Amino acid sequence: MKNKVLVSISIPEIDQKFDVYLPINKKIGNIINLLNKAVSELTNGEYIISNSNSLYNVTTKEKYLPDVLLANTNIRNGSSLILLSK
Repeated sequence: MKNKVLVSISIPEIDQKFDVYLPINKKIGNIINLLNKAVSELTNGEYIISNSNSLYNVTTKEKYLPDVLLANTNIRNGSSLILLSK
C-alpha cells in the first residue's frame, strides 16, 4: 500500500484509539472529515461529528493545517495522532 499510511488515532472525547490507513494524496482537512464520519459510525453515534476538529502529532505536538497534503507532512507508518475539537 504505497498510497496509504497506517497510523494510530486517539480520540480523547470518547477515550478510544483506532488504527487506520490514511490516503497520502488527500489534504488533512479531507482526512479529518473522513475520520469524523468513520469514528461516528464505528461508535454507533457515540462520537459527535464536529466541523472544528484538528489533527495533532502525539510525539511532536504539531498541529496539521487542513490545506496541506498528508504526503507533505511528517506523518508516516506508525505515527500516533490525536483528533481534538478546538
